Amino acid sequence: MCRAYQDLCVPPEAANLMVLRVAIRRLHPDTLAVRSWRAARKRYYRDLLTAHQAAQDQPSVQPD
Repeated sequence: MCRAYQDLCVPPEAANLMVLRVAIRRLHPDTLAVRSWRAARKRYYRDLLTAHQAAQDQPSVQPD
């Protein structure tokens, strides 16, 4: 699983929009302001959402 996704500490039940909101809040404002990094930010968000989908697809283990 993606290390960046794990650092967000978002539960797998969370909506995709919540994951994106948390990720955007974690980025430094200067990072958001640089227009030339837009493609990199899109890749970052896409990777996070892919990891989130993988976390949702994993069966959760319930303790007995």
